[in-house]
Amino acid sequence: MTLDYLIIGAGPAGLQLAALLEADGKRDYLVLEGAEIPGAFFATFPRHRQLISINKPHTGSDDAEANLRLDWNSLLSDDPSLRFTRYTQRYFPHADVMLRYLADFAAKTGVRVRYGARVTSVARVDGGFEVRAGETFRARRVIVATGVSKPYEPPIPGLELAERYAQMSVDPRDYLDQKVLIIGKGNSAFETAENLMETTTLIHLAGPSSIRMAWRTHYVGHLRAVNNNFLDTYQLKSANAILDGQIKRIARDGDGLRVTFSFSRANEVVKELWYDRVIACTGFAFDPSIFDESCRPALTISDRFPAQTPAWESVNVPGLYFAGTLSQERDFKRSTNGFIHGFRYAVRALHKILERRYGETPWPAEKLDATAEAIADAVVARINRTSALWQQFGVLADVVTVAGPDARYHDEVPVEYFAETGLRTPDHDYAHAFVVTLEYGPEHDQVDPFDVTVNRVAQDVVGQAHDAAYLHPVVRHHRAGRVVATHHLAENLENRWDRPEVHVAPLVAFLDRCLTGVEG
Repeated sequence: MTLDYLIIGAGPAGLQLAALLEADGKRDYLVLEGAEIPGAFFATFPRHRQLISINKPHTGSDDAEANLRLDWNSLLSDDPSLRFTRYTQRYFPHADVMLRYLADFAAKTGVRVRYGARVTSVARVDGGFEVRAGETFRARRVIVATGVSKPYEPPIPGLELAERYAQMSVDPRDYLDQKVLIIGKGNSAFETAENLMETTTLIHLAGPSSIRMAWRTHYVGHLRAVNNNFLDTYQLKSANAILDGQIKRIARDGDGLRVTFSFSRANEVVKELWYDRVIACTGFAFDPSIFDESCRPALTISDRFPAQTPAWESVNVPGLYFAGTLSQERDFKRSTNGFIHGFRYAVRALHKILERRYGETPWPAEKLDATAEAIADAVVARINRTSALWQQFGVLADVVTVAGPDARYHDEVPVEYFAETGLRTPDHDYAHAFVVTLEYGPEHDQVDPFDVTVNRVAQDVVGQAHDAAYLHPVVRHHRAGRVVATHHLAENLENRWDRPEVHVAPLVAFLDRCLTGVEG
C-alpha cells in the first residue's frame, strides 16, 4: 500500500497535521514516531521544566477564537476539551502538562500514529518515497515534523570538553562553589544561569552576538523577561558577567578548563579565563542524516534548517514538506513559526496547500458582495477576532479577491505563497486582490517601547497610521501580480479596529478608490 502522506514525528506539528487529515477523511496517512509517546521532546526539554509559552485561562471573553491570542500551547481543534487552558492555571506551565495534553490530543482526535517506529532512512523510489522504520513504508509525499532534534555545535576547538545542555545536571548542588562558563545567549543559556546562580561562585555567559530582548524585537525566541534575572546580577555587580566576543579554544588545565576568549568590545583583547565547568547552550539544528542521496534536502541558515519554498516544500526534493519548528526557515527570527502558537496555523495552511495541489480542492472561501462596504465589514470583523493573523504577524494573511460582482474571502493564506501562486480558480479569475495582515511598524525593533522620551504615533490617528510601531492591520491592493496601493489602519490600545470614523470609513474609502481605479 502506498500512503498519500507519511508524517515523520508525533510532536505538536505532526499531531496537528494528522488531526486535520483525520477530520477531513479523504487521504491515507500515517505518523511514525520513534518514541513510545507523543511529544517526547517535552519529556526532556526545557531542561528546567518551565515552558515560556504563555497560558492565560482568564481572558474576560468567551470568544474561543480570540482567546487563542493568549493561549500559546493549544493545538487547533473544534473540541473545547482540547484547550490547553483547561489543563493548568499556570501562566508559564510545567513541561509535564504539555506531555499530558499531547497524549490526550492524540487519543481524542483518533490520529493514526505508529509509536516505537524510529525512521532510519528515507529514499526516492518510483517517483515517491520509501521510508524505513523497522518495516518499510511507501508514500507519495513525506512531511517531516521532527523539529530541530540535533544540538547545534559551533566550530570551537575543544568544544568536546564542554557539557551539553541536553545532558548536563540540572541539580544546582552539583555546581557548588564552582566557576561556570555558559556558551550561548539565548533562553536556554539564561534559564541555565538562573538555575545555578545560588550555588556557583560566578557564572559567565559568552557569545559573539548581542543580546536581543523579546519585548523589543517582538520575536519570542529572543531573550524573554521570565529568564533575564541574570542581567541584574551582571549590571548590579553581583559576581556574574556577560562576555561579548569569540571563544577561540577550550583546553584542559589541571582539574579545570582554560578558555581563550577574544573580546569584541575591548579592541579585540584576548584573555585566558579559567573555569571549573563549561556548558554549551548553543541551540539545535535539523538532523538530515536519515535522507539518502536520492532525496537529501538542501540546507540553509548555517545548515541548521532545510531550505523551503513558500509552500514549506523542500527546494530540491519535490514532495518533501516540513512542518512545525522546521518551518521557521521561511520567517526566521521575524515571526512565530518556530513555536506552537505560530506553526499550528502554518500546519493548517499547509493542509490546505496540499489539498489544493494534490486534491484539486480550491482554497476555502466565503462569497461576498464586491462592494467596498461589504469587503470592509468582512475585514473588520475578522481582524478584531482572528488569532492566526495575530500570532503569525506578517506571515499569514486574509485575502479578498474580486472578479466583477463576485468577491471571495480566503482565510489564513501564507503571504509569500499567495505572491507566488495566487488563488485563481476556473470560475474566479479575479482582477483585484486585497491582502490583509497584522504587522508591526517599520523598524519597530529599533524603538525602546519603555522610553517615554520617544514620540509614538497617537492611537486612532488616521493620517499617521503608516508610522505606527505597534501591531496594526495593513491592507495591500494587488493587481496583475504586484502591490499597487497600501492602507494602514490606525493602531488601537484595545486591539479593536472598528471605530466608524477612525477605522471603518477610511478603509471603505481606500477600497472604493481601488475598485473604481482611482487608486492603484
